[in-house]
Amino acid sequence: MTGRKIIHIDMDAFYASVEQRNNPEWRGKPIAVGHAEKRGVVAAASYEARRYGVHSAMSSQTAKKLCPELIFVPGRMDVYKEVSRQIHDIFRCYTDVIEPLALDEAFLDVTENKAGIPLAVDIAKEIKRRIREELELVASAGVSYNKFLAKVASDYRKPDGLCTIHPDQALDFIVRLPIESFWGVGPVTAKKMHALGIHNGSQLQACTLEMLTRQFGKAGRLYYDFARGIDLRPVEPVRIRKSVGCEHTLEKDISRRSSAIIELYHVTTELLARLERTRFGGNTLTLKIKFHDFTQITRSITQSNDLTSMDHILPLAKQLLKEVDYENHPIRLIGLAVSNPKEERTDKPTWKQLALEFKE
Repeated sequence: MTGRKIIHIDMDAFYASVEQRNNPEWRGKPIAVGHAEKRGVVAAASYEARRYGVHSAMSSQTAKKLCPELIFVPGRMDVYKEVSRQIHDIFRCYTDVIEPLALDEAFLDVTENKAGIPLAVDIAKEIKRRIREELELVASAGVSYNKFLAKVASDYRKPDGLCTIHPDQALDFIVRLPIESFWGVGPVTAKKMHALGIHNGSQLQACTLEMLTRQFGKAGRLYYDFARGIDLRPVEPVRIRKSVGCEHTLEKDISRRSSAIIELYHVTTELLARLERTRFGGNTLTLKIKFHDFTQITRSITQSNDLTSMDHILPLAKQLLKEVDYENHPIRLIGLAVSNPKEERTDKPTWKQLALEFKE
């Protein structure tokens, strides 16, 4: 396991940096990719904006209060996808074993690499240099013997960071690591960890496998292994899409059935376009509802055939909506996703939707 050489590349403030590169007048200024209107959300923030506390997923109104001079820039996904393709062209000069996590980050297995460079850290340096010189953008890189540690390392010295975690240094590094930095530990899990007295890697190492699986289910095994520097997952060049979905944040909270049905139709129309574009087929439909108080629920239904048309999806979406009490809890956001592709089905399917990609 420790013989592998894995690099995690993470672009720094990717969307915002592309906009600043293409628009010199915005360089050095706080910008946010997103919309400034009342219901807008920040998709990405430049480092100048982050100094004020602005971050992605924050409401635009909150961001504007934190940074009154914040410049809002509409997102251009087609541009970001093209720049991502150019970054991957650089990756492929060194390896074809590339696992993209998003447009702005990927794992590279360089154990055997095209350039014949013995040290993974030297490959990471070359990639960072070429991204800066050829694309005028900045990337951070983490280097280690597994995916978990490489990802932690890439975030360790951001921005423009480069960090290597050697096998003989891994356990010393992990014991000092805040629990929030562990892969798979989000705000909700971190809160539960804190309640259990787990605040760092050292305290996580002291937990038994039985205790962690009792508290966190299957993820408990992952945390147990990570605390010991173990991650056997390979870098997977081809990732099977699990679902396709979309969601709409509404201009106003709605509680009338007629308004909800109209919004459901619009979301279904966009979902069908994405299904066609990605050539994805699945037979499970999931409805996501976020209420005015930001609480949310999901409801799912599975059919025998793939969901491919308005006649298939809209009636099912309406059926799921009937299960939702929105007259007393106005709706802020509606999302739909199709999941469960044919290649993942078993003879006796049991569906437990752990995560759905409502956004591309």
